[in-house]
Parts: sequence; C-alpha cells; structure tokens
Amino acid sequence: MSVPNETEVALPGEGLSLERMPGHWLLARMGKRVLRPGGLELTRQMLEALAIRPEDALVEFAPGLGVTAQLALRYRPASYIGVERDEAAAVTVRRSLSTPQQRCIVGRAEETGLPAASATVIYGEAMLTMHTPGQKAAIIREAWRVLQPGGRYGIHELCLVPDTLDTTVKETILHDLSQAIHVGARPLTVPEWRAVLEAEGFQVQSVATAPMHLLEPRRMIQDEGLGRALRIAWNIVCNPAARRRVQAMRQVFRKHQAHLSAIALVALKSEQ
Repeated sequence: MSVPNETEVALPGEGLSLERMPGHWLLARMGKRVLRPGGLELTRQMLEALAIRPEDALVEFAPGLGVTAQLALRYRPASYIGVERDEAAAVTVRRSLSTPQQRCIVGRAEETGLPAASATVIYGEAMLTMHTPGQKAAIIREAWRVLQPGGRYGIHELCLVPDTLDTTVKETILHDLSQAIHVGARPLTVPEWRAVLEAEGFQVQSVATAPMHLLEPRRMIQDEGLGRALRIAWNIVCNPAARRRVQAMRQVFRKHQAHLSAIALVALKSEQ
C-alpha cells in the first residue's frame, strides 16, 4: 500500500515542541503511518465486518493520515467523506482521494454538519479512547444521526482487560497513558465498549480484539514494512527529544501490557 511521502505533505503538530506534542502526531512526524492500537490487521477485520459495498455512502471520523481511507476505498463505495479536525491531516487525506464523490472536510466528529441519514457506513479509529464519557456519547449519537436505518458503525479503539479489572489499577493505567502520550486516554473494557454503543441504540454485531503492540518491532514491521520501520527507528534514534518520548510511551505500554488490548466493534442502527 502506498503512503504519502512526508517530505511532500504537511504533518499535524506543526508548531508544537516534540516534548508537548500528542504521541500519535509525534510518531507521525517520525514517519509512522499506522497509528491504530490493533494495527492494520485489526483495521482490516473491522472493514471486513462492515461489509462495504459499491452502493455504500461511507463516512470516516478522524481519518488521520488516510491509511484506512485507502483501504476502505478499495471496496469502491459510491462515496467517501472524511471528517478530520486537523487541517494538515485533512490535506494529507485529500491526496488519497481521486473523484468528486470522495472528499475530506474539516470538522468535529461530534458535530459533523452532515445531513441526517446520509451515510450507510461510518467508522472511526483510535479517537473515542481520547474522549470523556460525555464526548464519547456525543460522537456515537452523531454517528447514529448521520446513519441511515440499517447502517453500520465500526470503531477500533484501545481496550482494558480483563473485564473485571480493579478500579485502582484502571485509574493507574489511565494516568500513566495520559502522561506518556500527552492526551487524555480513557480506554474501556469490552463490556463497557459494548455498553456505550448500546446506550445510544446500536446493536453490536461483531467484536474482535488484538494485542496492543503499537511500538513493538514485530508489529512495526507488519504495519509499516521493513524499510519504513527501519527509517522510523533511525529518525527516532537521531532525535533525542523524540527518542525520550517514544521510550516513555513504550515503557508505559510494556508496564501495563497485561491489561492493554485493542478492540474493533461493528454495530447496526436498527431499521426502525
């Protein structure tokens, strides 16, 4: 799969120091393109479960650098709209789009401005995790509003395990994650992710999980390819500030690896 050349595109995080930049944008500036907790494999499972067809009107919340958009467009949906908060990221996504029926707008997932019942498939990845419970609910409600009856909604997020994880342990994980990635991280357990979708009327159709190995060498090579993975490692090694941040993130991920996972759910908006 081709990816944008970082020398040709504006990357998110411009103007922020590497010490203060959100972790996912720091990784993007080091050359990483796959920024989803379950990697490309879990993304592919989510897309397969969404069963995108040529007649579908597809909406993606927070497409980031457009890697999943490229995968989704291989299903040749009738239309695609990305809703991206960051203008620089939106510019990158637009480079992957090739027809008037494919566009990326700057906007918020909780208030897209899209017409009601205008999409048949909506998905978003690695973004609900970063929001409060109220914000999660608002985004899911917007997905419900924009979807037609019978439409499918997919999410790919960070997950806590086991389902019975102690509250004190959970709070420690959330604190450590937020400190390391410089974004408020609020992952949920599998039942909790199901519950937030069901609370807004969705019927969960499928659930898949994968290890959260975002910064592990094997996953890096699987997601990025050997050549790009080596370039990313070289970029990190050559940048002391980035090296410190990435090491801190990897340490937190490994410290809590027994309780961190990735999850993809696909849910249905009822026909009624």
